[in-house]
Amino acid sequence: METEFKQNLLALRRERGIGQVKLATAIGVSKGIISLWENGLREPSLESLVSLALFFDISTDELIGYEKIKAKKRLG
Repeated sequence: METEFKQNLLALRRERGIGQVKLATAIGVSKGIISLWENGLREPSLESLVSLALFFDISTDELIGYEKIKAKKRLG
C-alpha cells in the first residue's frame, strides 16, 4: 500500500491546492503525520485512512490504489 498511497495522497493534496497543515487540521492529525505518510515513512491507521477518503470524497480503495496493487499482483 505504501507506494501507491503516498503518491495518491500527495497528488490529491496538490491537485486541490491544500497544504499539509490544512489537511492535518481537517482530519485531526498533526502536520508531521501528513509528511510521514507522504514520504512513505508511516502508514495511516484505518480511522485516518477513512477520514482522508471522506475528506477527498473518494473511496479508500482509490486512495490506496487498490486496482494498481491488484494488477501488479496478477502480473507478478
